[in-house]
Order: sequence, then structure tokens, then C-alpha cells
Amino acid sequence: MKEIATLVLVALAMAGIAVGRLPRLRMNRPSMALAFAVLLVAVGALGPDAALASVDLGTICLLLAMMLVVANLRIAGFFTAAGARLLAAAASPRALLALVVAASGLLSALFLNDTVCLMMTPLAVELCRRSGRDPVPYLVGLATSANVGSCATIIGNPQNMLIGSASGIPFLGFLARLGPPSLLGLGICWLAVVLAFPKEFAPGSKLGGSPSLGSAGAGPEAVDRLLICKSLGATALMIALLLAGIPAALASMAAAALLLFTRRIPPEKVFAQVDFGLLVFFSGLFIITKALAGTLAFGRAVEAATPLLSAGGPGSLAAFSGISLLASNLISNVPAVMLFRPLVPLFPEPDKAWLVLAMASTYAGNLTLLGSVANLIVAEGARPCGVDLSFGKYLRAGLPITLATTALGTLWILAF
Repeated sequence: MKEIATLVLVALAMAGIAVGRLPRLRMNRPSMALAFAVLLVAVGALGPDAALASVDLGTICLLLAMMLVVANLRIAGFFTAAGARLLAAAASPRALLALVVAASGLLSALFLNDTVCLMMTPLAVELCRRSGRDPVPYLVGLATSANVGSCATIIGNPQNMLIGSASGIPFLGFLARLGPPSLLGLGICWLAVVLAFPKEFAPGSKLGGSPSLGSAGAGPEAVDRLLICKSLGATALMIALLLAGIPAALASMAAAALLLFTRRIPPEKVFAQVDFGLLVFFSGLFIITKALAGTLAFGRAVEAATPLLSAGGPGSLAAFSGISLLASNLISNVPAVMLFRPLVPLFPEPDKAWLVLAMASTYAGNLTLLGSVANLIVAEGARPCGVDLSFGKYLRAGLPITLATTALGTLWILAF
């Protein structure tokens, strides 16, 4: 009876999280994750102590610390100022797209991709309008490159943070393996968008109007230069600690703690920028997946998969890449990564399996407009500006980008 109750609750939780809601209930993903986690404890799927022990505090600390670092940069006006200067440097539509893709991808590798999309979307729309261009292709480039660029490091997105904490792969080792395909992937994003919107990027087309953002960007009054310097200094310290082999959670918390020592910024203003819902979401998912892992059905599934995975070879990793891609689109990338965590140690080369999971689950976000939170942030952020980023227009570039980058990433990991 307990087995059946556990499987039913886990299935309902995953279905609700995948869709983003439950019928007739006003619940979001964090509230569903927490509520179903509590129900699983209530039915005896796992005890209270086991539930608390299943929450990976290293991942939670890493997420919190990165949010605090990003919050200081956002308050200081860094993303607005950096985005405005980069975007205003374009001389042609193709050059503008290249700058959007490069800025979004590189910033997302160091900071959360969702934040980069949140800050850059209105800037990209404003610059396109001043230049007489259609904002939609550039927004597609912004979203897809944010996903691809975030794959390069363990601090670029939530699922990578989870994998970095669980795998123990050092920051530099992760970057060395996934940085090159992600950099090449940014080129794929640019090319796919250019091919998907040929009228916008016809040879010889030029920017019209005034491409300078002017007052629409971050003026001097919107930028706290002292806080930007302090925040970038803390970020540099974090990266130095990561390169020195310090665990990601400790390195990021050190940077966050440094920024909390301040005489000028009210702490309430900083903590107001933290997405505590995401922390609740992760905590609930840890408990849900732990409960599922304790079921007889999951144990039998692992037993059935063991001979296939332990056989090793390029075929099993390539298949794992494809399965991760599909699962990430069915139930979202973070739940998919948590579900696949128990399977990774079964591979003869677990590090390669972790990297495949990080790569495929991240690149999977580009398949459709609903594939990642970053995509939705861009679409919803453009809506108040009068720009409609439709599902079909996104799919023109999103589908080939996903297939090409996932194939490239898989081949790269297998080869090196």
C-alpha cells in the first residue's frame, strides 16, 4: 500500500511540476514540490530524518550564494550597463545578433542564465526598435545563447550546480570539458537564427535610426560604480577559489559573505532579490526523488538498466544523452537531473556520464519556447514592450539549435 501511495504521489508531483500547475489549484512549482514532499513523509515513504538528510545542503548553499552575488550586481546596475554598452556597439543586424549571443552566453556562464535574460530582454527590445529592426530574432538569439552559454560552468544554471555538487568535478575540469562545445554552440545559435530569419539578416542590411541606447540604457545615475567594483571583486575571488579547487559551495559562500559586509546597502534590499521559491523547489525535489529511489519499482528499473549502462562504450553514453534530452523536455531539466542521479554511478566512466547529463539537460532547454525558464523570461519580458515571441517563431531556430548542439556536445565528450 505504501509503495502504491508513493508512486502515485511522485507521479502527480512530476506531472504537476512538468505542466506548472494542478487543475483548480493555485500552486506553482515550488509549492507543489514542498506539498508533495510533506505528503510523502506523511504516508511513510521516508521518515522525517531521512527526508531532511536527502536535501543536498551544498547545492542549496551554492544556489543561495550565487543569488546573493547576482543580487548585488543587479542592484549596482551592472547587467544594465554592460548590456547597454555591448548592444550599442553593433554596426549591422548580423553584428548586433552576434553581440547579443556573445553577451548573453558569456554572462550566463558566470551568472545565472535566468538573471541575464531578465536584465537583457528590455535592452535588446529597445535597441532593436531604435535601429528599426524586428526584436523577435534577437530575442530568440538571447534565450538560446543564455542556455548554451550557461552549460559551460557549474555556476551557470541550477542543474549544473546540482551536478557540480553531486559529481565532485572541479570547476576547471568542468569548464575544460563543456566550455569548448558551449563556445561552439554560441556560433550555432547565431547561424541558426540567421538562417531561420533570412529577411531580417539579408546580406547588406543595415541598422536604421539611432542604435545608441541613450537614456533607455543605464545612465550614470542608474549605476553604483563602487558596488559594481566590489561585486566584481567578490566574483573574481569566487572564481579564483574555484580554480584553486575549493568546493563550489564554499567558494560562492565566501564571495556572498564578503558582499554582506556593507555600510551602504540595506540587507533587506539584497535578500529581496533572492528567489527563495527556487530554494524551496530544490529542497522539495530532493525529498521527492529520494522517496522514489526507495521504491521497489525504481529498484527494479535500476537493476534492468544496470547491464546496459555498465557495458559502457559510446553507445550507452549517446543513448543517455538522448534520454536526458527527452526527459528534460517532459518533466523539466532539474527534476530530470535529480531522477538520473542514481544511474550515473553505474557507468564505467561516471564523470563522462555527469558531463553528458549536464550538457543534454541544459541544451534541451532550447527545443521549444517552454523548454526552459530562461526562454519564458524572455517571452514574458518582451510582452509588456509589445513584442510577441510566439512558439512557432521560436521553434524555427530552437529545434535545429537543440539537435546540433546536443550532437556536438555528445561527440565532444565521447572524443575527449
